Amino acid sequence: MKDQLQLRVSNVGVALFVICILAGGGVSALTRNPAGVIAGALVGFYFLYAIRIADQWEKVAVLRFGRYTGLRGPGLFHIIPVVDSVARYVDQRVRVANVSAESTLTRDTVPVNVDAIVFWMVWNAEKSILEVQDFAQAILLSAQTALRESIGRHELHQMVAEREMLGHELQRILDEKTNPWGITVQSVEIRDVQIPSELQDAMSREAQAERERRARTILGLAETEIADNFAKAAMTYQDNPTALHLRAMNMLYEAIKERGAMVIVPSSAVETMGLGGALATATLGGAKVQ
Repeated sequence: MKDQLQLRVSNVGVALFVICILAGGGVSALTRNPAGVIAGALVGFYFLYAIRIADQWEKVAVLRFGRYTGLRGPGLFHIIPVVDSVARYVDQRVRVANVSAESTLTRDTVPVNVDAIVFWMVWNAEKSILEVQDFAQAILLSAQTALRESIGRHELHQMVAEREMLGHELQRILDEKTNPWGITVQSVEIRDVQIPSELQDAMSREAQAERERRARTILGLAETEIADNFAKAAMTYQDNPTALHLRAMNMLYEAIKERGAMVIVPSSAVETMGLGGALATATLGGAKVQ
């Protein structure tokens, strides 16, 4: 990070300083007078501290006798040594701040550790320099405070299931606070929500019990539906013995259609369904065929 209060000597200034020294030395050698070296050194020192460069993504605040005169950059710019001073290089790219809240109680008094990422940028370099001393530290501390407050307003299940909603809320809170500083918070992403291991075990058992309850409920509903269908079928077969015999014969067929299967049927069932005569007829028919 190049946000700093100290001066930065540019490569162009160093190059001009060396050129002036060499030129002054050449003049002194030709004239055999040291004035050329002295003049070259003075001019070189002037260019060394007067020529500055700001990168493409930077703005530079210039003060003249302590008063703000304006922004410079990006690119090459000039200041008057001693009279002017460079206050700060402001990086206007999108930056990332890692924010964490440890052992913070949720609304339902559950201690959680939350990690978040804040994406922010300086949109007005002048305000960021004049309104706040260290805006990067201010963003970090404000984000930590807002994260803790937001955790206290939400229950655990909301934080786990609605991370995006929590991030939007934090982004709105931070943006309202940082806009007067010339800074905008683009987004906040909740990276991780950690809960104590003991609570994780309890939640796992609770989820397992809930699934077991749902399974038993579904099984009970299925049994009820089956019983109702059987009751309706019994009413139908009660008034129609032929249908009952056909159903019984179909069930018997399904049972013995597999090769090698054996079914033991009570004699009363055979008499009821008239299977004795049917089997005898089938046997006689088979003998005639032979």
